[in-house]
Amino acid sequence: MDYNQLLIIFILLATMAMFIWGRWRHDMVAGAALLACVMTGLIDAADAFLGFAHPAVVTVACVLVLSRALQVSGAVDILARHVLPKQAGTTLSLAALTGLGAFLSGFMNNVGAMALLMPVAIQLSGRLNLTPGQVLMPLSFGTILGGMTTLIGTPPNLIVSGFRSESIGQHYGMFDFTAVGLFVALLCVLFIALPGWRLVPARKQPGSENFDTGAYITEVRVPEDSKASGMHLREVERELGEAEALIIGLIRNNVRMHAPASNRRIKSGDILVIEAEVEALTAMLSTLGLELEEAASAAEMEEKKSADNEEETAPRDGKDEAEEETSEANSNGDGMGLMELVVRTESSLQGRSARDIQLRERYGLNLLAVSREGSRFRARLQTLKIKPGDLLLVQGPEESLTEFAADTSCIPLAERELRLPEPGQALKASLIMVASVAAAAFALLPTAIAFAAGVLASMALRTLPLRSVYTAIDWPVIVLLGALMPVAAVMESTGTATLISEYLMNYVAQGNELAALGLILVLTMVISSVVNNAATAAAMCPIALGTAATLGVSADAFLMAVAIGASCAFLTPIGHQNNTLILGPGGFQFGDYWRLGLPVSILVVIVSLPLLLLVWPL
Repeated sequence: MDYNQLLIIFILLATMAMFIWGRWRHDMVAGAALLACVMTGLIDAADAFLGFAHPAVVTVACVLVLSRALQVSGAVDILARHVLPKQAGTTLSLAALTGLGAFLSGFMNNVGAMALLMPVAIQLSGRLNLTPGQVLMPLSFGTILGGMTTLIGTPPNLIVSGFRSESIGQHYGMFDFTAVGLFVALLCVLFIALPGWRLVPARKQPGSENFDTGAYITEVRVPEDSKASGMHLREVERELGEAEALIIGLIRNNVRMHAPASNRRIKSGDILVIEAEVEALTAMLSTLGLELEEAASAAEMEEKKSADNEEETAPRDGKDEAEEETSEANSNGDGMGLMELVVRTESSLQGRSARDIQLRERYGLNLLAVSREGSRFRARLQTLKIKPGDLLLVQGPEESLTEFAADTSCIPLAERELRLPEPGQALKASLIMVASVAAAAFALLPTAIAFAAGVLASMALRTLPLRSVYTAIDWPVIVLLGALMPVAAVMESTGTATLISEYLMNYVAQGNELAALGLILVLTMVISSVVNNAATAAAMCPIALGTAATLGVSADAFLMAVAIGASCAFLTPIGHQNNTLILGPGGFQFGDYWRLGLPVSILVVIVSLPLLLLVWPL
């Protein structure tokens, strides 16, 4: 092993460790790996950013834009309303929902498909008398499985295709993944819909009409006329016990007590830190005459502002009086609403607090409560750093709520109404996607060019607002791909991939072709459960190519094994964004995923290995 090989192995191990640690975002880690290779001379400075011009990177960006057009045009809502049964039983309903998620993920971003169908899944859980998690996890797995069925279904497939092009000079076709991927996805969806969903932990008693987000941590103020004023803490806890709420802290004069004594007397102006289910909040407030702290603070600020303005200005004519009445009505809460939002992995809220983003000043919204995996917070709500998977209970004007959810890439969990920007836009968006897929599938145009043309058509026909074209692109993923492509190429150019492959063949697989194929598949699946799937594919493709070269067999089966393995991150909530999305809404814990994820992973290995040998013979 020479110096360059040792160097790239060290960089890759450090990169993997950073990915698993999770302190830095994946795009930051990938950028650091790229710069490390440049500074150590493994990559020429002139070639450092060639990865961003790679067709796979361009295609991913274009598919994300076309996926967003399908979302905002309402095309997926129409499909969901016509495909999902209204009165079917549990098995058929779960099969239809999971199958629809898998189908959509074959042709659009699977995170987008998950986001669109989450409200449908939540509504379905109530009708089927199941916990939300028992529907959300099958949907999440279905959308992940669907990605393996087409070239554009998931970024790993495009990365695998790119490595094949560099190796033998030819990309995979649009449906080259379908023969194996579709069969595997169908069997896994059937398994999930029949016995599989019963393996999902039920984190809430069935029968509740409302969506269970888990316990929220919120702050309530004790006003002067509150029943709680003057009561001992234990008396308040006894009253709140009937509302299934628990006091976990008390704030007095801006000093927080995390474990206040039960004989402490409550005073007006105190702020109680309460843990309660979302449906218990109303009962809790009405029982003791408490006020949500954020809503109360906002009302006081508005009242003070109105009083100051009243002294300075007065209406001068009928028009001004009408405007004043409208403003007063708005300030009194007309048009105000509550929205539950789940924070996505790529949300701009990550690592920031309500105070950091000036939630009230910019959007006119109040953060009322936060739910996070049953955690209890030491920070105040306004200064609490938000994490992916958090559930936020936000209050404010409905338009502002919608704008805030869109700007921050959060998913509203309330049932959504179908709104089309204008008649025919859903049809236009669907036709553009179909035309782009057909142009790529029949080799009328190179894949990247076909989808770039689709984006241009989408912009020209306004199926997506022009301002949303660039916000539709998941830039951290693009940076991740563009940075890792040259790094992965170094593994081949230095002979490191061949070295690793020879070690695996000689000491692990013992030269057996089937064992080697299974090893690549399982190793990729395990890594993708803790590392971003695109990063996993970029790291494993050179090893797969080296393994095939060492054995003297065709590389297609090994590359396809990488594609399947990278698309099967079922064991943890951090391996795939869709698993992270359902962590809070399903009330899941980190160890809940393997209960269904492990059987599905085993089924994938059992089914895919013979299919790979049949469709892509060695």
